[in-house]
Amino acid sequence: MAFIQINKDNFFHNLNQFSLKTGTKSSIAIVLKDNAYGHGLLPMAKLSSLFGLTQAVVRSYDEALQIKPYFQKILVLGDRAVADERCSFAINSLEDIDHAQRDAQVELKVDTGMHRNGVAMEELEEALLRIGKKNLSLVGVMSHNRSADELSSELFWQQKNFESVKERVIAFGFQSVRFHTFNSASAMRLACEEEDTIRLGIGAYGYSELPSLYTSPPLKPVMSLWAKRVSTRHLKKGERIGYGGAFEAPRDMVVSSYDLGYGDGWMRSNNLKPFITAEGLPILGRVSMDYIVLESQKEEICIFEDALKAARSLGTISYEIMTQLDADIERIVV
Repeated sequence: MAFIQINKDNFFHNLNQFSLKTGTKSSIAIVLKDNAYGHGLLPMAKLSSLFGLTQAVVRSYDEALQIKPYFQKILVLGDRAVADERCSFAINSLEDIDHAQRDAQVELKVDTGMHRNGVAMEELEEALLRIGKKNLSLVGVMSHNRSADELSSELFWQQKNFESVKERVIAFGFQSVRFHTFNSASAMRLACEEEDTIRLGIGAYGYSELPSLYTSPPLKPVMSLWAKRVSTRHLKKGERIGYGGAFEAPRDMVVSSYDLGYGDGWMRSNNLKPFITAEGLPILGRVSMDYIVLESQKEEICIFEDALKAARSLGTISYEIMTQLDADIERIVV
């Protein structure tokens, strides 16, 4: 079956770049949601812990339970808050407070401009009152920056809004909470030394989608995708390949099928131009559910080693390329 290689040295290199910016590993929370951006939840949790990170961010409590042995603190972004001494839970609405289990540790998300999740800024005091009445432990207040990776001043507008939130929370009487808004792009653009927590996602995996005007740290892709040969055949000029015979051999050629398709999370794509693999081989004809065809007889072919380049050729973003890869594909740390 197709497999994914995880480059440990590249991962550690990327983490070190952000450690240099923060001045400490202790403020970095590695984002491991959605199967660690497709890299594999458990492999990346183990590597993060080995590097010395003590905090993680996941989407669900089930993910948190799987990685508990590796971290001191885990923030759960999208699940009901329950009492757990090591896990805190994002509060995305006033209703989340009502549904939370008493004594749960929570981190209140405030909408400072993204207008996706979080209580509105005008709901802040009401949320704090409800948290107190429900006997929840407020350990953090957070927000998310909507345009940190774009050529825009909106990042500074949202940071100003969040400063107002911090002042109001402290004035309300909450002193021992952590405040955090920084994602990877924010951490690349702004100074990080004074930040309580950096939620490090895509940067850890080797990518910056900042405009070239900004200086990004030298990051290295962590993931490469490989496929294995299934069968080989000799085509004569004019013979056609796959569904609809979309590719016609321009000459006699030797082709092989490889065990990767949209059933594994590889994009079928409507792009008229064929995807070119990392080894310079175009995919011939349509992507099938379980197979692609290449002009090669090699036993293993590297499909991509840079998800950002692959994404651009398919008209999408690196996040989508990586996160949609099937969780059952074997991840191998090298």
